[in-house]
Amino acid sequence: MAELALTGDLARPARLTVPELSAWPQHRVQVSFECATSGMQHHHFSGPLLHDVLADAGPVFDPVRRKDRLRFLIALSGADGHRVLLTWAEIDPDFGGAPVLLALSLDDTPLDRAGPQLVLPQDRCGGRHISGINTIRVDGRYSSWE
Repeated sequence: MAELALTGDLARPARLTVPELSAWPQHRVQVSFECATSGMQHHHFSGPLLHDVLADAGPVFDPVRRKDRLRFLIALSGADGHRVLLTWAEIDPDFGGAPVLLALSLDDTPLDRAGPQLVLPQDRCGGRHISGINTIRVDGRYSSWE
């Protein structure tokens, strides 16, 4: 069974399987995106919000400084070598609040063996969708712009 490693600047790093990810509230989204190789695609995905899973892992923000979380980056990689970099501000409900999913099913087909899929419903094309996510690293080292 596929496993996802949550690493980096987290109070509670973890290794999670698709069935374990089903413990978070599940969201269902209908997504249409234009694929460069096969044209318009229409799918529905369900799974927890990336923000909910990462918030539960305890990112090490400075609780006194509200904007401290804005310096955190989220690096995701898939089993096929694809990688995506997001900012915490994109997924934080107090800022961008994008409904980014860790999809556990695609068109009602469970992704238990393949692993979760990154889904950004707001994207016009599916370029940031990653299949078989195996690592998510939260990194807050970017506190200086020097």
